[in-house]
Amino acid sequence: MRHKFIAKRYWKDLSTPMGKVDELAKQFNDVINLSLGDPDMTTHKLIIEKAFADACAGHTKYTDFRGDPELRTEISKYYKDNFNMDIKDEEIFVTASGCLAMYLALEAILDDGDEVILQAPYFTPYPQQVELARGIPVELATYEEEDFQINMERLESLINERTKAIVINTPSNPTGNCLTVETMKKIASIAEKYDLIMITDDIYTAFSYQHPFVPFASLPGMKERTIIINSFSKDFTMTGWRVGNIIAPDYIIKTIQMINENVVFTAPSVSQRAAIHALRNRETVQPEMVTEYKSRVFYAAERIEKIPNMHVLYPPKGTFYLFINVQDTGLSSIEVSDIIMQEAHVLTIPGISFGCCGEGFVRIACTVSIDVLKEAFDRIEKVSIFQKQ
Repeated sequence: MRHKFIAKRYWKDLSTPMGKVDELAKQFNDVINLSLGDPDMTTHKLIIEKAFADACAGHTKYTDFRGDPELRTEISKYYKDNFNMDIKDEEIFVTASGCLAMYLALEAILDDGDEVILQAPYFTPYPQQVELARGIPVELATYEEEDFQINMERLESLINERTKAIVINTPSNPTGNCLTVETMKKIASIAEKYDLIMITDDIYTAFSYQHPFVPFASLPGMKERTIIINSFSKDFTMTGWRVGNIIAPDYIIKTIQMINENVVFTAPSVSQRAAIHALRNRETVQPEMVTEYKSRVFYAAERIEKIPNMHVLYPPKGTFYLFINVQDTGLSSIEVSDIIMQEAHVLTIPGISFGCCGEGFVRIACTVSIDVLKEAFDRIEKVSIFQKQ
């Protein structure tokens, strides 16, 4: 919006097709919303009840600046138990969401004009988060025909004297793909060669279907140059609690703490208590949730493969998203998404929202029941652009 009281850097319209989904959803009274990745399940009753009890017991005040000490202990224990990684207390910082964690990390490491390479297709806030921290986002394209793996020659071609960091996300939003350990080892070699910082957006660790999740920071020599971004939103269906954490070298954590004290001070105390109970009871609360979302993703992928002019990588590898190739329609991703909305009343997100290399795709989030997914695909298969010629 152009106005004398608005900072000039925000005069240009920075909205994306993803940012307009709320308006689109109001067009019809029978819309099936497959756009936003907000799990439909309620946070597990056990977590809610224990967090409520803690609130009643007085956990309603500011916590320690780096987060509730009990939560930091549970985070460290989780990494030791699951990945045999030794995480020191001073390397952990609790944040009010994974999104804030990413911004704090970028703000802590970037000087004006530093470049950050973003694995693309990417989570839509990344570029603007880099820019808010006065950096320059650089898109690193990955492609379906390459299994959405990072091509090392392409990566190295983007590195110059201003490159400061590389951001990777696996399992990936929006593609649902997972980087192989072999790919990550090659990225690690490049990070060492050019002395770069790695930022790993580890938001969907519970949703790695083919192989157990492997943290990039667990690779030899990488913990010292990696900032891990975590969130409880997706792994524990806790989007509304707004709680996440950062794991990084202690000198980065100290800088992040200084910044955060001037932003939100501390993450919500009750949410931190919920996160403690989520980690302590993860073997109880996670398996049923993961199984349900996996079944939805596989059902949707099977339906997609039977519809002309669309396909998806099969079998799905992770998350609860599917990145659907609609290039055979000959239309742009915005046009395809709009036609699906107008004819089927199903809301998807155009692939261009996730970077230039996302063109030709639409993303769906399988955050509705299989019954609702069935209705959605029953409608989609009748859309004009998906009819056999």
